[in-house]
Amino acid sequence: MLRWCSAADKTWRDFHRPAPKLAIKLSSDLAAVSYHTVMVVHTFAFRWKTGVREDQKVRALAEIRGLQGQIPGLLETWVGVNVSSRSRGYELGGVMKFSDRSALDTYGAHPIHQKLLDWLMPLIDALEVDFEA
Repeated sequence: MLRWCSAADKTWRDFHRPAPKLAIKLSSDLAAVSYHTVMVVHTFAFRWKTGVREDQKVRALAEIRGLQGQIPGLLETWVGVNVSSRSRGYELGGVMKFSDRSALDTYGAHPIHQKLLDWLMPLIDALEVDFEA
């Protein structure tokens, strides 16, 4: 219930707004929900392991940004250093937009991405979330 005051008559009125209908089914089978779009968003966050040097952090940032234009179906890339106090220790985060799930799969196996992972994975604790949008 919302309350508001009409500027014209200075009286309070109550009215009810129906609950919004969710566009998706909230259940364990969300993977089966169709969004009528093909874009896939890949999100990630890194915690650096003890002993990681500043030059390694800078290299990671630069190489992740450098993936743009080298991976088929990778449409946009954003990556940067965390500025939130609520990050639970994650210091670097990023978002990548892919044309579809196939492009995300191609990215995962792509030799340039694998070369990055070879040296980066021992340095980080990573969190990833991918979803259709």
